[in-house]
Amino acid sequence: MALMMHLYYTGENGSARRFAEEMTASGLVERIRTEEGNLCYSYFIPMDDPETVLLLDAWSDQAALDAHHASPVMGEIARLRDRYDLHMRAERCVMEEDVPESDQAFLRK
Repeated sequence: MALMMHLYYTGENGSARRFAEEMTASGLVERIRTEEGNLCYSYFIPMDDPETVLLLDAWSDQAALDAHHASPVMGEIARLRDRYDLHMRAERCVMEEDVPESDQAFLRK
């Protein structure tokens, strides 16, 4: 079963956004996206909190997520996170393959 992590990076004076920009510009995001089992790795900025960046980080299963956590790229992420003095909180979700029919009525295709 696929897993989705919601990681909220919060800083001051735009540091979370600069972190996400450097993650992307340095090629780290693309490297993570090519890791086996990665389904999604995308940053978003909440409209009501410009000092926070949300990372949607999805993996095919726990083994893929564990391999990512054990990879050298995690050290690079930690160094950047420290450089920008970011704080984090996380939410873990289990992804269902199919959207229930009761929810389909609310989707515009």
